[in-house]
Amino acid sequence: MARSASVKDVANHAGVAVGTVSNVLNYPERVAEKTRKRVQAAIDELGFVRNDAARQLRAGHSRAIGMVVLDVGNPFFTAVVRAAEDAAQRSGSAILLGDSGQDTAREAHYVELFQEQRVQGLLISPIGDVSESIKRLREGGVPTVLVDRLGDGTTSSSVSVDDEAGGFLAAEHLLSTGRRRLAFVGGPGSIRQIADRLSGARRAVDQVPDATLEVVDSQGQSVVAGRRAGDALADRKREEFPDAIFCANDLLALGVMQSLTMLRTFRIPQDVALIGYDDIDFAASAVVPLSSIRQPTEEIGRTAIELLTSELESDTPMFKSVVLSPELVVRQSSAAAGLPASSAPGAKGDGSPVR
Repeated sequence: MARSASVKDVANHAGVAVGTVSNVLNYPERVAEKTRKRVQAAIDELGFVRNDAARQLRAGHSRAIGMVVLDVGNPFFTAVVRAAEDAAQRSGSAILLGDSGQDTAREAHYVELFQEQRVQGLLISPIGDVSESIKRLREGGVPTVLVDRLGDGTTSSSVSVDDEAGGFLAAEHLLSTGRRRLAFVGGPGSIRQIADRLSGARRAVDQVPDATLEVVDSQGQSVVAGRRAGDALADRKREEFPDAIFCANDLLALGVMQSLTMLRTFRIPQDVALIGYDDIDFAASAVVPLSSIRQPTEEIGRTAIELLTSELESDTPMFKSVVLSPELVVRQSSAAAGLPASSAPGAKGDGSPVR
């Protein structure tokens, strides 16, 4: 195998000192333009690629930021990661992504791996309690920001959405259309975001005397899990079937919709109203346009980087807990029975948030 060109090779080819090549790579403003162009030409001709390992050893960390999310296959997390990448790139950093798959062992593996890679910081959407992990990371010089999870404000900064308020918005909307037998489809309940959305829905239902809410454990948050939950509900007698379903995310809601309308003869919203959570791009283009609770994904990703950058630049960091507000987006799937989406209580009819 051919040996890769070194900094010394570039220096010899350009007829300059090794230190000059180093300055071109790290502090180009210190080098005269004519010399800089000559060095850059040598780099291009030799196909030189800098080895960042030595720089990492000197600095104690890399230019990378580790990020661990629950499910990279969920468009919500994809959008958050993209926003974080854009913000990190503007500051000269890059994102290394790990997908925990909602598995604690896999999550721990990525946390350890990123620490070994000397990342300058970690963004994590955790499965359960990671306070001890955050403590160890901080002791090892790796500041951590919780993403899509509210922190306690004493060990790390966090950026989250008020999921309890989002759950309340979803259930309150379904109740406003006259529905009274609500079902919540989601799981596992050990994930804080799901538990909070259920808590908010319960609070809304408790305010209406004749309303009920049952919990259907989807044992997952994918489209397939949603189809399984829809199949289980559809096998009931019609009088035992809910008249409204609130799903913990849009993927579940799309799976429920497939089960009820494509594999069976249920009509949405005439037979059952349906609402999801996240307002992913697919929601508006579903067979029946899906009502949802919108999360500000771009703001979540950007804020996570801003919080981490603030901590990295401060000798005495102050931990912040940023809580963003969700928005109700009404579409056809939750219209009052027999009415178009634009006639549903509180609806705008065009997929715009209801404030």
